[in-house]
Amino acid sequence: MTYTQLKEIITSRRSTFPSMYNDQDVTEEDLHKLLEVALWAPTHKKTEPWKFIVFRKDGLERLSTELLRLYKKHTPPEKISERKLKKLKTNPSKASAIIAICVETNPDLLPEWEEIAATAMAVQNLWLAATTLDIVGYWSSPRDIIHLNEFLSLTQNQKCLGFFYLAKTDHQEFPARERQPLDSKLEWID
Repeated sequence: MTYTQLKEIITSRRSTFPSMYNDQDVTEEDLHKLLEVALWAPTHKKTEPWKFIVFRKDGLERLSTELLRLYKKHTPPEKISERKLKKLKTNPSKASAIIAICVETNPDLLPEWEEIAATAMAVQNLWLAATTLDIVGYWSSPRDIIHLNEFLSLTQNQKCLGFFYLAKTDHQEFPARERQPLDSKLEWID
């Protein structure tokens, strides 16, 4: 692979939201491919701190039900948004799969931020691979993920960092993306 090919994959990666998904399934084979490349992210001391929990089919409805329950439980009644309730009810079912992105930390071994960074790199690997397979998605971190440990059967040292939605889309036109110039983010010290 050339630098130009790699740059094209990186710069064509998009966050694509449920309103753009179609009904085409992301195959289990493709999900395995995505998760396999996620495993190759760099990790300090080879801890491989990530854990992925894949929701598909009926699992998507169970996830939606739990997110709705937690939102209602942890939101004061006067702050409950009908728009948010609708999104929590319908968005998971629009996805072909949703992956809970979890991390396991051991503060005696490594700082938590290193394990979170390694897990984020695993997600980047997954996301770039999805781009090559014409699979779209985005990373969502709803407020109530902090209350999901029991639902996700996580241990004391594990926590959920968010959900990665995966789907197919018919959309071909995506808004142009821009980044600030490199020079605005760069300092040389010689």
